Amino acid sequence: MSISHAINAAQTGLKVSGLRADVVATNVANASTPGYVRRSIILSETLVGGRTSGVSSTGVVRATDSGLTSERMTLSSNVAQSSLMASTWQVLSSRIGDDAEGTGLFSKLSNFESALSAAVASPESGTQLSALLDAANSAVNELNSLSQLVTQQRTEADREIADGVNVVNAALKQVEELNGLLAGMDRTTAQAAALMDDRQRALDTISEYLPIEAVPRDGGTIDVVTSEGVYLVAGTAKQLEFTPGNAFGPNMTVDNGALSKLMVGDLELTPGASSYAAVSSGMFGALFTLRDADLPAFGAQLDTIANDLVSRLSNDAIDPTKVAGEFGLFVDTGTPGDPGLAGRIDINAQIDPTQGGSIWRLRDGIGAASEGPPGNNSILSAMSDAFTAIQSMNANGIEGSFSATDLVAHVASMTGQTRISHETALSAASTQHDLMMEAELSETGVDIDSQMQDLLAIEQAYAANARVIEIANQMLQRLMEI
Repeated sequence: MSISHAINAAQTGLKVSGLRADVVATNVANASTPGYVRRSIILSETLVGGRTSGVSSTGVVRATDSGLTSERMTLSSNVAQSSLMASTWQVLSSRIGDDAEGTGLFSKLSNFESALSAAVASPESGTQLSALLDAANSAVNELNSLSQLVTQQRTEADREIADGVNVVNAALKQVEELNGLLAGMDRTTAQAAALMDDRQRALDTISEYLPIEAVPRDGGTIDVVTSEGVYLVAGTAKQLEFTPGNAFGPNMTVDNGALSKLMVGDLELTPGASSYAAVSSGMFGALFTLRDADLPAFGAQLDTIANDLVSRLSNDAIDPTKVAGEFGLFVDTGTPGDPGLAGRIDINAQIDPTQGGSIWRLRDGIGAASEGPPGNNSILSAMSDAFTAIQSMNANGIEGSFSATDLVAHVASMTGQTRISHETALSAASTQHDLMMEAELSETGVDIDSQMQDLLAIEQAYAANARVIEIANQMLQRLMEI
């Protein structure tokens, strides 16, 4: 090799070492940047006239593993779904309660039962009658509040679906635009690597709402397709369609047209729909399940509890003074039989002083013209017997024989079991996701220690090439002196 060839080869080595150092510095600087994928320089031998003439860089390559990334995106959808379901059922479980010492519905009904027993023992006590009325009001208010919570949660789910549709549509459009940019450029450049990172971030955003897969196409572009086989990006981005509701009622459903479906063109993606395209996971899976299935079912169980209270204490055998068939202590202020009774249940106005009634009618009867003997506890005793009587039930997923308090305890237990089930699913999904994330990072992420080792090797290569040039320079000077 001539001196000139040696100098040229060393110069290419210096140039490539500088490029490699820049890439390592970029990797280290972005080690904690979400969505950043490790870069490396592609090296190749430079040949001139069939002879080696140094080294050159032919581009930048991203460390990728499409299999791990695809599996991680699927697990991201599962985690998003499980997380929302678990958090929602945790709220519902805590509100209904499972402890008489708590503040939930179970506690309110337990307090009412205790106050009723105390009133039976001391019917002449105005304090006990007031305590009984307060306990009844607390139970009613808690049922009303829980019913309102169900409506609020359904409304929020509907709004979050609309927000999610906007997010997904924007991300799909971004994928389309990035596809266009990548198709027209050298994909071995640092700029192309950054665009690919941006595109993967957009895919990660979409995968939180519904499970998707990226299908590579010619020219560096990709198509985006749901796990069910619906193309969301095929050259151009399609748009999800959803219309949020303005108001919510217990009788509003997708089937009766009161609530919007999730559509892509003529295909229905609504989770739970009979369409093959129906979404099975992700935030959309959780939000639609809550809005259309879980929350309405929970509301129906609250209605069952409210109906049990109304019917038990409206039994004509309890109070001989009231008109047969009329309500007792608890009343339905709407149309009997309509859904949403838990939100309408109230105290009988004849008993409630705040509504113009008289509290002594708790003891003497709703239809009593005047106060009776203060020691007469027959009506209160009959109310207690009706409240604690074991009755069979098979409605809205509730089956068995219960007293009024036992019924609430049973629903609280069912709610708690559902919460635990979703928390278990979340734990399993999170564990799998974390393991897959670690596996993906080990293949595509930035290992600082490894990058520092590479930097030391680059430093040695740079020093060696610089030494070659120095020696060649000394040789040339000696030749000039001869």
